[in-house]
Amino acid sequence: MHLAYPAVLAVLLFCTGLYGVLARRNAILVLMSVELMLNAVNLNLVAFDVWLRDTLHAGQALTLFTIAIAAAEIGIGLAIVLMVYRNRGTSDIDKLRDNAETAGADEPVGADGPAGPDEKAEATA
Repeated sequence: MHLAYPAVLAVLLFCTGLYGVLARRNAILVLMSVELMLNAVNLNLVAFDVWLRDTLHAGQALTLFTIAIAAAEIGIGLAIVLMVYRNRGTSDIDKLRDNAETAGADEPVGADGPAGPDEKAEATA
């Protein structure tokens, strides 16, 4: 087997995933793009394992670990995205970042946290 074929396919998968991470604004599509990147790494691990004729099959063992980590990452990532969507009403990454930056910019913050209605009236008077 030629090593160039799976290596080129892995590069194409990784570049597609990288483009998806950098260009997408939806959190779920970003997670899917990260999965594409992990699958490209898995393809390289198995291809080099076969090409080097490793008797311990270390590349395939590492691939199994990577698959387990990817499954955990998707489970935790989707749970976070669902909670953010329930709380904020959107999963758009730019809107979430803008909300976090502007939420406390115009409110005075006291020792106990953000000012309540009585403290806002005192701050403006």
